[in-house]
Amino acid sequence: MNALRNKVQLIGNLGMNPEVKTLDGGKKLAKMSIATNETYKNSKGEKVTETQWHNLIAWGKTAAIVEKYLVKGSEVAVEGKLINRNYTDKEGVKRYITEIQVNDLLMIGANKAAKL
Repeated sequence: MNALRNKVQLIGNLGMNPEVKTLDGGKKLAKMSIATNETYKNSKGEKVTETQWHNLIAWGKTAAIVEKYLVKGSEVAVEGKLINRNYTDKEGVKRYITEIQVNDLLMIGANKAAKL
């Protein structure tokens, strides 16, 4: 049961090109966001689609794969864990962020980066 704790699985599309940084020690960090859609019919029988946005981060080899192959619109399946962090902005206001730290990544559909 330990493997089920703090586990997130999502399939969605990248909303922007990934932002990849190489840190001082040479380790890569990729930041991106994906959109997931849920479709249902409301009480009037109308089709409604709700979109949720999720912030993702990936480290090391996974970040290198993200940098090489993913672009805005790419469909991906990710598995990872929720990470909560906070920081103080320039105005001194404490901000809170929830991200998904990607452990596994699967590229779905056509690879748009390969077409470039």
